[in-house]
Amino acid sequence: QVQLVESGGGLVQAGGSLRLSCAASGSIFSIGSMGWYRQAPGKQRELVAAITRDGRTNYADSVKGRFTISRDNAKNTVYLQMNSLKPEDTAVYYCNAEGFRDEYLHFFNDWGQGTQVTVSS
Repeated sequence: QVQLVESGGGLVQAGGSLRLSCAASGSIFSIGSMGWYRQAPGKQRELVAAITRDGRTNYADSVKGRFTISRDNAKNTVYLQMNSLKPEDTAVYYCNAEGFRDEYLHFFNDWGQGTQVTVSS
């Protein structure tokens, strides 16, 4: 089993910044892609940003230029730096990771419990 624990959410005024962290632990052989998703009330969960093991990134158009995803492979941790936050960024943010649990390449794709980000106008 792989556990993903997020931290760093909270309440911030529009224009402010927050940094989310997500640490993976448990039965991990290697982690491939890690990413952040968000879900606002009444809306579907959507991709915010993703990063491969070798550092290639992908962002939703709505956050390009404001959010930066990064990772520390040695710590099995992914980060999301969020700047110039807007009220429409308000959502529960979920961490996702996929990879292999062991040398026999048993695949995993797991989610964190979510962290609330609220941006006031």
